[in-house]
Amino acid sequence: MTELDGTDAAALLLTYNEAVDWINGLIPFGIRPGLERIESLMSMLGNPHQRLKFIHVAGTNGKGSTCAFLTSVLLQAGYDVGTFTSPYITKFTNRFQYNGEDIPEGILLKLSNRLRPLVREMASTPLGSPTMFEVSTALALLYYAEECYPDVVVWETGLGGRMDVTNIVAPVVSVITNIGMDHTDVLGDTIEQIAGEKAGIIKPGVPVVTCATQPEAVKVIQEKAQQLQSSVYLAGDQFSYHRLDSNENGQSFHFTGPFRDLDVRIRMQGSHQCDNAAAALMVLELLRQYMAFMLDDNDIALGLENAFWAGRFEKVVDEPRIVLDGAHNPEGAESLAKSIIDVYPHNKLILMMGMLANKHHEAYLQHILPLVDTLILTEPDFRRKMDAAELLQIVERVRPAIAKQELEIIVEPEWAKALDLLKSRTEAEDLGVVSGTLYLIADVRAALLHQTDSEKGW
Repeated sequence: MTELDGTDAAALLLTYNEAVDWINGLIPFGIRPGLERIESLMSMLGNPHQRLKFIHVAGTNGKGSTCAFLTSVLLQAGYDVGTFTSPYITKFTNRFQYNGEDIPEGILLKLSNRLRPLVREMASTPLGSPTMFEVSTALALLYYAEECYPDVVVWETGLGGRMDVTNIVAPVVSVITNIGMDHTDVLGDTIEQIAGEKAGIIKPGVPVVTCATQPEAVKVIQEKAQQLQSSVYLAGDQFSYHRLDSNENGQSFHFTGPFRDLDVRIRMQGSHQCDNAAAALMVLELLRQYMAFMLDDNDIALGLENAFWAGRFEKVVDEPRIVLDGAHNPEGAESLAKSIIDVYPHNKLILMMGMLANKHHEAYLQHILPLVDTLILTEPDFRRKMDAAELLQIVERVRPAIAKQELEIIVEPEWAKALDLLKSRTEAEDLGVVSGTLYLIADVRAALLHQTDSEKGW
């Protein structure tokens, strides 16, 4: 029996698809907060994460967009940038990017074969098998430390912060975009508890930037930072912004920071994206002021303006007008409702939505349902989907108090048929919106853009 890199040749994964299937095959191990397994994996691999610089991004909403703003500016300024995000919209490789490009399938295969025997070895110990997200995180760290060597890695948390696998790293700046009610089954059911989990990414002496607004959340973050002697840069305090204009092509805002003022423009829509861009800009100002990053004004302006993040208030079709937005919690729904009113004048709003179970759907509907003329309830193609009929019961419960009297409700469990209904019901002066879990957004986006290689998943 031959061996290759210490791996039994007979057990090698032979193709990219086999590697992805192996990693996704770990999904049944679930979400298991804690750092023991990732620390053990990193130790086996020589702690590659200790050779990298990270910007660690946590928060309830806006993490991906903030990562996109940071990545775009740093690339524009000539830096080599790794970007680790989740979930992905099109392909599994989306989550591991270097200079805006997905990890090559061959390298993902090679690194999977390197990790697989270590995962099997750990599975036989009291620690148990690493989860899918733990293996993905380890793969990302190997990719950046041993294959492409970025100057900095923009590093998004998976769930929470304190016990999230990504918290193994020591960042140069930490970011907490905002605090909202999501993943309450894991993170706690109060703003204070959730803020405590997110604040777990704060490290001793490492500055933290946040757009959290609730007094109780701000207090938790500030107290944690004070314990660790970390400086806090709080939106509305150390930095602020106000919008200057907004239209279908983008929006601009004036940023006031501790070091200077700037006027910038972004193409991403919705006032919440100004929050995300302002947080990213504050991070960039810290890198520039204290960490010797060379970031000139033109690169900052171009990088912010050109930033893009799929499936976040994204208009994908003009005729009929269809916007996709991965809002799946109350705060996301509130931002979506504001953005619809702000950006797209319309006659009727036709909303197609599909959700996962165990989310705050009543609170979600409180924000968006008052705007809707036709509601199409469907189901994402995902194992933890909520049945459309069950979602209908929630809608009917809240409808009398908040919905338009003439609201039309259609239940179509098959998302592709629901999409056909959305397209046929959305007339020239109307606006079609698809919202809910990103698992639904991924499929709908691939269908509307005729992408044949879409994989979608966590």
